[in-house]
Amino acid sequence: MYDFDMIVIGSGPSGRRAAVQSAKIGKSVLVVEKGRRVGGVSVHTGTIPSKTLRETVLNLSGWRERGFYGRGYRVKQDIGAPDLMIRLHKTLDHEVEVLEHQFSRNGVKTARGEARFLDPHRIEITTESGEVSSVTGAHVLIACGTRPFRPDYVPFNGTSVFDSDEIVELPRLPRSLAVIGAGVIGVEYASIFSALDVAVTLIEPRATFLDFIDKELIEEFVHELRDRNVGLRLGSAVTSIELGKDDRPICKLADGRTVQSDMLLFAAGRVGATDRLNLGAAGLSVDHRGRVTVEPKTLQTSVPHIYAAGDVIGFPSLASTSMEQGRLAACHAFGLEPPPPPEFFPYGIYAVPEISTVGMSEEEVRRREIPYECGIARFRETSRGHIMGLNNGMMKMIFSTKTRRLLGVHIVGEGATELIHIGQAVLNLKGTIDYFIENTFNYPTLAEAYKIAGLDAWNRMPKV
Repeated sequence: MYDFDMIVIGSGPSGRRAAVQSAKIGKSVLVVEKGRRVGGVSVHTGTIPSKTLRETVLNLSGWRERGFYGRGYRVKQDIGAPDLMIRLHKTLDHEVEVLEHQFSRNGVKTARGEARFLDPHRIEITTESGEVSSVTGAHVLIACGTRPFRPDYVPFNGTSVFDSDEIVELPRLPRSLAVIGAGVIGVEYASIFSALDVAVTLIEPRATFLDFIDKELIEEFVHELRDRNVGLRLGSAVTSIELGKDDRPICKLADGRTVQSDMLLFAAGRVGATDRLNLGAAGLSVDHRGRVTVEPKTLQTSVPHIYAAGDVIGFPSLASTSMEQGRLAACHAFGLEPPPPPEFFPYGIYAVPEISTVGMSEEEVRRREIPYECGIARFRETSRGHIMGLNNGMMKMIFSTKTRRLLGVHIVGEGATELIHIGQAVLNLKGTIDYFIENTFNYPTLAEAYKIAGLDAWNRMPKV
C-alpha cells in the first residue's frame, strides 16, 4: 500500500536512531536528507563540530596544563583557523563514514533532497539539480532539526558577523569577539574563544543566564569567566549593530554602552527548520519558533501516524535526548512498548569549564519545600585535582534530610559531563547518601569528589 513503512525527514540524532530502530525490526525505511552528507546539524554544524573545536582549542592552547606552567603556557604558539579546521574535518569525515555504514548494514535507504508534504502520507523530494520525485510512507517522522534565528537587524556577512552554524568554518581567528545571546550555544563559544586568549564580550538582554542550572554553579562559572577577563554585559538588549572600519561590528546597547570587536557571533536562539516542509498539506501547524507540538510520551503529532522528534519539538534539545526520542517514536509507530524512560537525564554544557547537572537544583528543592542538605567538593581537594593542576571546579550534591535520598548533582569543572553519570545512576535507582559514604572510588580520581561531597553533607545531616 505504501512505498515505505517509515519515512524519516532529517538524519540528525533523532532521525538516524528512529531509522535504525525501524530497520532492526524488519521495516522498510527511507531517510530524506537535504544536506550533502548524512548527519544533520548535529554532525555538520552543531554538536560534533563545536565539541571538536573545543577539544582542539584546549589541546593546542595548553589550557589544561596552565595550572602548573602558568597562563602564558601554550603547546602551539601561533594558533590559526587552519589549525582548528584540520581536526574538525577529520572528525566529521569519520562521523559520516560511521553513519553511512550503519545505514548500509541495516538496509536503511537514503535520498538526498528537500522533503515536502503533498498529503499526510506522500512526500515530494526535490534534488539540488531540480529533479522531483514522490514517495509514500505508512509513518513519517519529522526530524528536520533547527537553524539559527537570523533577525533582519543583524548584518550577517560571513566574514565578521556570523551565526552559530557559520562560526565552525571560521576564516580567521579574531583578536576580539562579541557574542550576543548567553544561552548554551553562546556560553560555549564565548568560553572556548576565551581559552584561546581572544578578548570576549558576552551580551545578554536578561539579567541572568542559564536559569535552569543551579545558581551556585552559575556563580562559580561567572567567577571563572570574570577571572579570565570575559566581559559580561547582562540586562541590556542590543539596540543596533553597525559595521565600522574594516567591517568591524559595533553593537549599541540599550543602557548606552557600546561594544566594538573584530568579530560578532549572534547566538540568540534557533527556529525549527519546518518552513519548507508544507506541513499544512499534512494537517499540521507550528508555533512562532517553527516548532512542532507532540504528545510527550509517544512523540505523535496531531496527525497520529506522523511523529516529530529532536530539536524541532523544543526543550531539552539535546543530542542524547533526541536519540532516545527517535527510538521511542519508531517503537510506538510499530506497536512496541519500550519501558518508560528514566525520570532524570543529565544536561551537559560543553563550555570551558564544563557544566553538567542532573536532578533538582537547590532552587527547585526549596520551591517544593523539601527538607534538604547540600554537600560540596572542590576539585582542588582531590589528589587527582592536584595531579592535573586544577585550581577550579566543584561538585554540589543535594540530599533529602527526611529520606536521605539523592535529589540532584551539579558539577562545574574538568570532566563534568563524564562524572555526572554516577550521580544520574544513583538518582534514577533512588539511592541515598549511604551509597557515597560506604562506596569505594578509584584513587586518585575526580570521581572521589562524590565521596567528599557526600561526607560534607553527611556531617550536617541529622544522624540516624
